[in-house]
Amino acid sequence: MATGIVAGRLAIVTGAGSGIGRAACQVLSREGATVIAADKNYNAAVETIKTHTALASGSNAVGDHSAIELDVSDSKSVQNLVQTVTSQYKAPPTIVVNSAGITRDNWILKMSEDDYNAVLNVNLKGTFLVMQAFSRIMTEAQVPGSIVNISSIVGKYGNLGQSNYAGSKAGVVAMSQSAAKELGKFNIRVNAILPGFIKTPIIETVPDKVIEKLIKMVPLGRIGEPIEVAELITFLGSDKSSFITGAAIDVSGGF
Repeated sequence: MATGIVAGRLAIVTGAGSGIGRAACQVLSREGATVIAADKNYNAAVETIKTHTALASGSNAVGDHSAIELDVSDSKSVQNLVQTVTSQYKAPPTIVVNSAGITRDNWILKMSEDDYNAVLNVNLKGTFLVMQAFSRIMTEAQVPGSIVNISSIVGKYGNLGQSNYAGSKAGVVAMSQSAAKELGKFNIRVNAILPGFIKTPIIETVPDKVIEKLIKMVPLGRIGEPIEVAELITFLGSDKSSFITGAAIDVSGGF
């Protein structure tokens, strides 16, 4: 049997094809969960399962890891995901990680409405749709669960050229806190994580000069690793965090 702090649980991770989502799949599987890797890029999700998860095939009561294509901003896509997951695993995931996110950076005076909408649709509405769909099947099955929504330190302090992104990520915190109040009576916990500057594909687009300036603002003097966020995700998904809900936790090296 799989051992670990989330052994025997089914976890769904959005944005699982790269960055924090991929690292979450790694750590959750290492700690005994069966992982469903969901991403708009299906091939990247498959790569996560094949290469980056602890392939505990057959050793887990819940079943094998799987990959699935998902557009979090499309309610039909989310509903299809729910149907696929419930028919395949015969039980709802009890760990839900909303890690799908995009940026479309520009100065507020130049930002297009399309770029504003795209970011809000994925980062905020997408988190809402996934959280709503899976909390519904958890409540129907009367199982306790944990939802972990990935916000950003930018949602707390803002950032140049990211009014859309900062707004969406601040929204994720407020939405998580509201959901925690509503879902507590069903023993479903909801928490938000605010990563700082983490080595992900989003950071790779930032010029080196900017990175150097950012690192100077981090007391620990470095950029974080995705796995450092994933360890907290897994802790929040486990019973070790059983009295933590409605929290917004920075993982930022003290930024």
